[in-house]
Amino acid sequence: MKSFTQQEPIPQAGIEAAIEVMRSGRLHRYNLLPGELGPVGLLEQTYADWQGSTYCLALASGGQAMSIALRALGVGPGDTVLTNAFTLAPVPGAIAAVGAKPLLVEITEDLVLDFADLERKIAANRPAALMLSNMRGHLCDMDRLARICREADLPLIEDCAHTMGARWKGERSGSFGAFGCFSTQTYKHLNSGEGGLLTSDDPELMARAIILSGSYMLFDRHGAAPQREAFSDIRLDTPNMSARMDALRAAILLPQLEAIEDAIARWNTRHDALASGLGQLPGVALPRRPAAESYVGSSVQFRLPGANVQTMRAIVAAAAELGVELKWFGNEDPVGFTSAHRSWRYAGRQDLPRTDEVLSTLLDIRVPLTFDLDDCAHIVAVIGHVLQREVIAA
Repeated sequence: MKSFTQQEPIPQAGIEAAIEVMRSGRLHRYNLLPGELGPVGLLEQTYADWQGSTYCLALASGGQAMSIALRALGVGPGDTVLTNAFTLAPVPGAIAAVGAKPLLVEITEDLVLDFADLERKIAANRPAALMLSNMRGHLCDMDRLARICREADLPLIEDCAHTMGARWKGERSGSFGAFGCFSTQTYKHLNSGEGGLLTSDDPELMARAIILSGSYMLFDRHGAAPQREAFSDIRLDTPNMSARMDALRAAILLPQLEAIEDAIARWNTRHDALASGLGQLPGVALPRRPAAESYVGSSVQFRLPGANVQTMRAIVAAAAELGVELKWFGNEDPVGFTSAHRSWRYAGRQDLPRTDEVLSTLLDIRVPLTFDLDDCAHIVAVIGHVLQREVIAA
């Protein structure tokens, strides 16, 4: 009877901080008293420290973080940008928003980039950047990817909307390229309704991103920004895109960031219970996770190899009747937030047979922290019942 989209309440400290911001009337990030850092600057500073990055920029959305990262790298009309064939619409959308062409890279059965296809498309297309989407929290071999990008002189942007807090060999997701892009939309790991964070260790790139975000000449009011000299020419050469985060959202996020390690542990406990149960069901295949990966399990994916379209539809419908919401990435038409590359017509028709085969039998379960371990066991039992019934029917 529980909702698969019900989040935990905002912490009381966040509610009180938000009320204080509203009482002040100073919701704009640059509306500060002399010497005051403000909630947005403090969030940037705190997130940069936690992430282990030199710079951080708070933005209106994760999509804006990706678009600004591309613009800061000089990507624009006529350029080709590579990204995963398995991702969500805001990723190719961010590429299209700067006038570039999304070129999709095949994925493996483990839901990560197919390196052979990546190298072929780098060689054949001279792309301007790679927008890596760590879709549904799965990390590819980041050492190998960084080496491929370095050898091809290919800028790497990491979309970490689903991997905030994940690590590869101890290094946080978002630390392997020119930029790390994070989302604080309601269904991500921090919740401000909408919001985004952009991290980098490059002072020139971050200075350009800050001006692009709409800082006017107020870039010295940031919590984790380059020194003033980095802005000398950039402040006059770079357009203002007005994509700032406001003080109200930052106030809500700060207490959540303080508790994120606990949240990650609770997500993983629920994820592991679901994955362990699903892995024991006949006909179910789970993506493999490498030992080097430390994940954040806010969702679970599994495949039903060999199932046809009719069976997949029947399974999704039967589970829904019993209160379990399964997302299916093989549907021809997009449903809610779930879509596949065939519905992104602005990206152009692309031939992705391996990805299509994987997605045709791929199911996804959101794992909200409002579920407990008994809920996880019940979900597995429902799915097991539905699979048995539908296999018999087929």
